[in-house]
Amino acid sequence: MSVYLIFKIAAVGILVSVINQILKQSDKNDYTIITSLAGLLIVLYWVIPYIADLFNYLQKLFQI
Repeated sequence: MSVYLIFKIAAVGILVSVINQILKQSDKNDYTIITSLAGLLIVLYWVIPYIADLFNYLQKLFQI
């Protein structure tokens, strides 16, 4: 896992929180949920390949 990925995840988190604050102040609470879910899906899209590699590594490790 590279440091670049961690910075990308942090940037998405900061961006989503700023957008959520702006939407909450303009009384559009429905859109805050959508933006939070969109941010979560983006981060999962980046992280899932690393999780799959981890499971493959563990499977090879414990294979007899």
